Amino acid sequence: MNEDIRIHSWPCSYYLDTSKQWIPGKLSLTPLSLKFTADKTRELLVDFQLRGISEIKKESSHLIFSSLTVLEKGTKHWFSSLHPNRNVVFNVLEHFWREQLLSGQEQGAGAALGSSKGRELTGMLEGSQKRLEDTAKVLHSQGEQFDNIMRGLHKIEGDMDVADRLLTELESPSWWPFSTKLWKTPQESKPKETPAAPDPKTEEEILLRIPVIITHRTDSNSKPGKLTLLPSGLEIWDCNSQLLHRFESREVDDIRVHSPYEISVRQRFIGKPDNSYRLLAARMPQLIPLLEIHFSRKIQFLEDALGFAGAGRSPAAELGTSIWRA
Repeated sequence: MNEDIRIHSWPCSYYLDTSKQWIPGKLSLTPLSLKFTADKTRELLVDFQLRGISEIKKESSHLIFSSLTVLEKGTKHWFSSLHPNRNVVFNVLEHFWREQLLSGQEQGAGAALGSSKGRELTGMLEGSQKRLEDTAKVLHSQGEQFDNIMRGLHKIEGDMDVADRLLTELESPSWWPFSTKLWKTPQESKPKETPAAPDPKTEEEILLRIPVIITHRTDSNSKPGKLTLLPSGLEIWDCNSQLLHRFESREVDDIRVHSPYEISVRQRFIGKPDNSYRLLAARMPQLIPLLEIHFSRKIQFLEDALGFAGAGRSPAAELGTSIWRA
């Protein structure tokens, strides 16, 4: 079942409150739960649902060692000595935790109820992001309005110059030798303000946009961002809505599916390093079937994702539970 798939695991230490000591082991993340297994005894010390988490924070233990805390049903769990580093683990955990809170689907009879506090906080974050996007659009529209106002003021100023010359001619005495000069010459016409031509490049349709965790080449600092699938290619954005890279369809040399939740996109070069991105996402099962359609000759399913190739053709709603039944 897909709830038993291990998305990622990290070596770390867990603070066992009963014995007041740090236990080395591995922290494992599945689509629905978080687990910690001790190295020596192979005992499962932590096993709880992502929906039961109220808070994930970066803290320091003993005011020195950087740690990660997970608050679950009023109990705070401490994890330290995280590899490759604390930020990577935090970004991945927060991503899958947030996606679990946002998804309204029940993940089986044993799934814990979502935390109302977590849902409220996530809703506030989504609302803030939406308000920032709306504000940016309003500011852009107001900037265009200011440009139009300035063009109107310049036109008014030009019309006032023409009117001033005409009034001067009308007020001139009849004996003035140049009194009829302006009337005999063709009337000066103010060049019409040419309206700004609309941008011929219409906005391209977005096939799918999902939040992802981005790793560039061999960089160990994975960061949150977004992946956008367009008819013409792929776009990778950071969390500040800045475009990191755009892959045109012809530039993509291969797409490797490492698991139902992780892929890598690569563009090869001669004489310099390849440009590759590794992308991890909770909603990746929705994207992979579309990648199969657009990059059918370039997509490759690795050993851990072979079962996903056939299941990718099933309806998107069934992807989360059907890919590993075989």
